[in-house]
Amino acid sequence: MPYAGGPQQQYPQEPQYQQDPQYPQYQQDPQYQQQYVQQGQYPDQQQGYAPLQPHQAQQQLYQQQPQQPQQPMYDGQGQGQGWDTGQVQAQVQAQAQYAAAPQADPYLGADPYAQQPVGGYPGEAPDLYGTPEAYPPPQPPGRRHLVAEQEQEQVQEPEAEYADEAADEASTEAPGEDGDSDTPGGGGRRGRSKDKKPKGRNGAACLIAAVVIVGVLGGGGYYGLDYLKSKFSTGEDYAGEGEGSVTIDIPKGTGMGEMGRILKAHGVVKSADAFVAAAKANPKGGAIQAGSYTLKEHMSGKAAVDLMVGGAGVNALDVIPGWKTSQVYKAIDERLKLKEGTTKDVATKEAKNLGLPDWASNKDLKDPLEGFLYPARYDLSKDATPQSMLKQMVTKSNQAYESADVKGQASKLGLSSPLQLVTVASLVQAEGKYQHDFDKISRVVYNRLKPGNTETYGLLDFDSTVNYMRGQSTLDVGSVNDLRKLDDPYNTYKIKGLPPGPIGSPGPDALKSAINPATGPWYYFVSVNENETLFAVTNEEHNRNRQKYEEERKKEGQ
Repeated sequence: MPYAGGPQQQYPQEPQYQQDPQYPQYQQDPQYQQQYVQQGQYPDQQQGYAPLQPHQAQQQLYQQQPQQPQQPMYDGQGQGQGWDTGQVQAQVQAQAQYAAAPQADPYLGADPYAQQPVGGYPGEAPDLYGTPEAYPPPQPPGRRHLVAEQEQEQVQEPEAEYADEAADEASTEAPGEDGDSDTPGGGGRRGRSKDKKPKGRNGAACLIAAVVIVGVLGGGGYYGLDYLKSKFSTGEDYAGEGEGSVTIDIPKGTGMGEMGRILKAHGVVKSADAFVAAAKANPKGGAIQAGSYTLKEHMSGKAAVDLMVGGAGVNALDVIPGWKTSQVYKAIDERLKLKEGTTKDVATKEAKNLGLPDWASNKDLKDPLEGFLYPARYDLSKDATPQSMLKQMVTKSNQAYESADVKGQASKLGLSSPLQLVTVASLVQAEGKYQHDFDKISRVVYNRLKPGNTETYGLLDFDSTVNYMRGQSTLDVGSVNDLRKLDDPYNTYKIKGLPPGPIGSPGPDALKSAINPATGPWYYFVSVNENETLFAVTNEEHNRNRQKYEEERKKEGQ
């Protein structure tokens, strides 16, 4: 029965449970059944749940009763009592009494937010309103307006402090001033929105916050833009390849930014940023080395970088491995734009003041600087002189020879002085056309220097020493018989052993091979072509190899 005073809902008569022999009075006593109907409880209902309404109890009763055919009732002694209809009639009478009585609201006095105990039936859903964070459960229709009014009163309480102030303002306003034309009387307290004062204060706070935010964003944007411009801007730049000529010295250890500032100071580029940006954009920009460069004025950053990356425009002197002192002197004169022979005269006069090591002296030397003008690149600054250039080269050679420990290595190899080791390195550099042959050629030198050598009898027989003696460079040095008649300490066709000193400037690879020769019995060699050098142990084998060499030369001549 859903509501009080409504018509009694009729349900088809259902059979009752069979009588339990242990509790017959619960199934037969109408007074006991009526008591449970009135209290809204049944034997199978757990304690702690809210009492059920009559119509709910009746509906649960019918739902829980199994669908079974009606059976006669027994008294437990085998005697039938007929169909049990008295219990149903008692229930109907109890329901009629509840229908006539006023129904109490089961929700009154109950805390809608209180957590209800969880039922013990399997599959029963948990309470979703039990946690403090959960929303309150839905309220019955009769309670909804009450809760809404309570919430409204709670919201209005913080504004009580503005009540007097709002009343004063309302009393001074004309009717209808705030636009509430639907309210009689216009501008009374009912006609004025009671949240205008808080809104005014919140609006001022928002305005102040907006000003602060705009200021922060404006200042941050300015400095951020300035940082981005300094970080990624290419800077002011010239256009084109430039004009005129200017010599710039870039010291060792100079960074890219400092290079740009030096170029800007001399009018080469318009800004250091333009040069740095161009260097970063060039894949080889990081390979720009220190040195003296001849550049142009008003060049674009890209043009300056392109010129410096390739080494073009660099005002430097490259000494090539194998060069003789005569070649170095000539190159210095040309680069410093001096009269030919100027550097040679300086070398002759200042040789003792250039820093040569004490073991570099020999009375038969043609040039005391031979072998000590180390192969490398040397910067030619604006104030460079022949003496300063020669001193740089001697210093470089001293560092290389000291690093290689020529003193200790010469003793291990059975040589009389470090100067002889440098001399062997110069012979390897001159005789070996190709670097991959250096180790074997070094072994040939040491084998020919052996006292028990029965192939050349202690003679080197190198054409390279003859060319040095004559100050020439040719493959045709003459017949062996004629060469043996020439009396010169550098003529290895006549004298045994090494010449007095180096015949050129050995590079690092030749020096390494002179210190670490290959192992082998060779006494002869001849380079047939670029990829093939033939080595021999006997003179007969060597003559056969020379025949191949002559045939190869004929092919090249055709």
